[in-house]
Amino acid sequence: MTEPFFLKPFFQPKIWGGRKLEQFGYDLPEGKIGECWAISAHPHGPATIENGPLAGLTLAEAYAQHPEYFGNPKAKVFPLLTKILDAEDSLSVQVHPDDEYAAVHEHELGKTECWYIISAEPGSYLIYGHNAKTKAELKQMMDDEDWDGLLRKVPVKTGDFVYVPSGTIHALNKGIMALETQQSSDTTYRLYDYDRKDKNGNKRELHLKQSLDVTTVPHVDPKLDIKTDQVGDSTVTTLVTAPISPFFSVYHLQVKGDLQQQKGANYTLFSVLDGKGTITADGKSFDIKRGDHFLMPSQVQEWTLRGDLDIVSSTPAAEK
Repeated sequence: MTEPFFLKPFFQPKIWGGRKLEQFGYDLPEGKIGECWAISAHPHGPATIENGPLAGLTLAEAYAQHPEYFGNPKAKVFPLLTKILDAEDSLSVQVHPDDEYAAVHEHELGKTECWYIISAEPGSYLIYGHNAKTKAELKQMMDDEDWDGLLRKVPVKTGDFVYVPSGTIHALNKGIMALETQQSSDTTYRLYDYDRKDKNGNKRELHLKQSLDVTTVPHVDPKLDIKTDQVGDSTVTTLVTAPISPFFSVYHLQVKGDLQQQKGANYTLFSVLDGKGTITADGKSFDIKRGDHFLMPSQVQEWTLRGDLDIVSSTPAAEK
């Protein structure tokens, strides 16, 4: 199969979600939908291949049964997960473990992630990092529920990029929509959830011990090296890559006219955030539009994006 795999997303209801994902053309389930798991092989939200000889298989099934399309990787599970998040309300304040802690306690990958901010209402901010200098101080501030003293608030606007290594206390807050690229993990430890109650009147579970275990102290902002290259009339912005990010590289593509690209990893993931156009691989063209998500398999050496398109793409880290 020398053509892109187009994927049907899996949608997750969330207490903090809304209906804004409909703007991408999705037929959403009823209720508050917080997450579109767009390119996912995770068992909690499997995306399904819609075209070609592998049509009908989940991405996890394709990865297990046809490793040749993924460069015959060593990794037993598909390592990445692409989501779109609609924070109609604020998410819980949370932290994720690294691979080592997650393997022992959760039997899955750790979770380093990043956000490309698709839209942010005026005045939007994130919770990102904390002010504790030691683990003892972190525990004391958590015990005292001194959230205003502990948590850092960081303003955010449309087009921003935020890298969130495992061990970073964080939360998307209300009014933000983000494209998330992350390790394929669904392990989240909640420190604080605004004392919210679900429809049955119950507060959501907190994970204070685990949060204390895995939080990096003191918090240090990662130093990003964001670079933008002009390619004809298009721009290619490298948002994060190795060595800053050991798990994935992420790019923002603003396509005007034709943008030719060559394979730089075992496979490449694409999410179309806006616009419409085509992608051509091995002489075959496919229409693409806002809300489409696809994976370019290993056999394709080069391709051309054409049109007026706003895309976030990502690749897995090179295997050691």
